Amino acid sequence: MNKNILHLDLDTFFVSCERLIDSRLQKRPLLVGGTGDRGVVAACSYETRRFGVHSGMPMRLAKRLCPEAVVIRGNSSIYTKYSHQVTEIIKEKVPIFEKASIDEFYADLSGMDKFFGSYKYATELRNTIIKETGLPISFGLSGNKIVSKVATGEAKPNNQLRVDFGFEKAFMAPLSIKKIPSVGDKTYQILRNLGIDKVGVVQQMPVEMMHSALGVNGITIWKRANGLDNPPLIPFHERKSISIERTFSKDTIDMLKLKTTIFAMAESLAYQLRRGDKLAARISVKIRYSDFNTYSKQVNIPYTSADHIIIPRVLELFEALYQRRLLIRLVGVKMSNLVSGNYQINLFDDTEEMLSLYNALDTIRNRFGESSIQKAASMGAKTIGSMKNPFNGEPPIILAHRKQ
Repeated sequence: MNKNILHLDLDTFFVSCERLIDSRLQKRPLLVGGTGDRGVVAACSYETRRFGVHSGMPMRLAKRLCPEAVVIRGNSSIYTKYSHQVTEIIKEKVPIFEKASIDEFYADLSGMDKFFGSYKYATELRNTIIKETGLPISFGLSGNKIVSKVATGEAKPNNQLRVDFGFEKAFMAPLSIKKIPSVGDKTYQILRNLGIDKVGVVQQMPVEMMHSALGVNGITIWKRANGLDNPPLIPFHERKSISIERTFSKDTIDMLKLKTTIFAMAESLAYQLRRGDKLAARISVKIRYSDFNTYSKQVNIPYTSADHIIIPRVLELFEALYQRRLLIRLVGVKMSNLVSGNYQINLFDDTEEMLSLYNALDTIRNRFGESSIQKAASMGAKTIGSMKNPFNGEPPIILAHRKQ
């Protein structure tokens, strides 16, 4: 039985959501993302792309390229709501699916040709999503995830494309090597320096040559160029880490501001661990200076989700890391090596009062929101934390650095 893997992608998703909310934005050039001096374009309408605008670029540059564009800051809760609507429709219609991101899905329609027709069923699914949500969506259908994803890109905007079994190589051959998933800017430049511009050239090369040029990634690219790479669908995404980063609107050396932000990040991540019944065994702190040099330090700790263990270690890492005494552009905190479980009480250091305090704090946050109660040392930090459960099996919401 030939496999039939469907790839669905909501077109310029954030832009489409904003247009559903405000019909006056239809057919107008629109930018969604950070509106400050250091804002980044999270999504842009097709009307802006002829000016050279793309997601991931600085908002200042995008506005300079397309001065008539309407700029909207964006609201992750709105995008989450519409994403859930689409997810529920797909969940109801297909037996196995993977939510790869907030606006991207895979579904296994293998075996459906005998009874209904995979392409016909995918078409009806797409029409149902458009009718019930009002969102434009494109799809690609083929024998594996990679070719289906490329087909969706070729079908856009708001269209569909099928690549029949056995025609994968012929479909991929005339395309630019940049269309292969996992070929980023650096890999693209290496391949162009080798004189490779089309996927068909990669198809004709020995796999050993790709391996010598790009290592293990070269083998993956060769397989994808030949339509051979077939990663499985992943119905549930197990989070391996959780993190928070903050880019300051202005580079700072204000130690009170920096430590307050770091403290609030550590407090928020510890709460997220407890809410998800998770424990972390590694803490990392990251600093990016004004010259864009980035440094990080990490430390292994006994499995924990307790504020009084995590916060002091985070502050220690920050003080050990901050050595250059330059202005800081960005700070971040990350918890990794996660396992399921509840906090193990320390026989000698923990008290009943402290454990009761954690329980009371988390009860208030669960009911009224994470920012409803916090320690005094973190009160100066702005909008750190979220009511979204990071361990619900869905991929994280990413509002920037994505080329849609």
